[in-house]
Amino acid sequence: MTGSRAVTVGVDLAASARRTAVCRAVWGGGNGLTPEFLVPEWDEDLLALIRAADRTGLDCPLGWPSSFVATVGAHHRGEALPTPDRYEDREDGRAGLDPLRFRLTDDLTWKATRMRPPLSVSTDLLGVVALRAARLLAALGSPDAPVPRDGSGPVAEVYPAAALRCWGIRPRASYKRAGAEAGPVRADIVRSVEEGLGVALAEPVRAQCVDNHDRLDALLCALVARAVQIGGTRGPRTAAERAAAEREGWIHLPCARLSALVP
Repeated sequence: MTGSRAVTVGVDLAASARRTAVCRAVWGGGNGLTPEFLVPEWDEDLLALIRAADRTGLDCPLGWPSSFVATVGAHHRGEALPTPDRYEDREDGRAGLDPLRFRLTDDLTWKATRMRPPLSVSTDLLGVVALRAARLLAALGSPDAPVPRDGSGPVAEVYPAAALRCWGIRPRASYKRAGAEAGPVRADIVRSVEEGLGVALAEPVRAQCVDNHDRLDALLCALVARAVQIGGTRGPRTAAERAAAEREGWIHLPCARLSALVP
């Protein structure tokens, strides 16, 4: 970051470039917050945006469950399958998520937000998107200096819907639906975000968020990337969490208020 100006990029990653929503947000510089939506045609265009940013928030798992990887590897080699790990039960008595389907960070996010479980990177279609994310990270780093999956480097894994919950924004219905009924829900989210930030978004930005949930998610990713940059997210704390995050990735949940993001 130079002076009081910073740039974050939010990426709602899809399997193809044309379906990926990207938001570039400039913080400070006399304007508080100036977001814009971009359409990178190729992965190199997206990589250039990430390299030029202070921090990028990527809405996609950056790794697979360790138990899943161990099981698939043993099966591929014709070896006995390992016993999967087990996560601790929730305080409300509900069992922990299946470690073959979910990462430690998925389980902790589910418990922290009391939302429905995240999509499984190992057993849902999300795995296709994660393959693209893995290639993007490989292109950003090198075998000798890989991009950290725990969010301590240029890219942090984020989860827009969980971030809204952390900021106290609870939509009255799903904002992901394609029908017209989801537009007012997204409009409510945008108003709540503006109130929290203390910033009025430009009308074209607001309209694009209301019109398209992918763009709204990209904006939220850019906001969480800013929270990561200022140390306002919950990172791995214990030795077990840090070890898991290095392999599986880590969802950064914001703990800083929205108002703290604006310089």
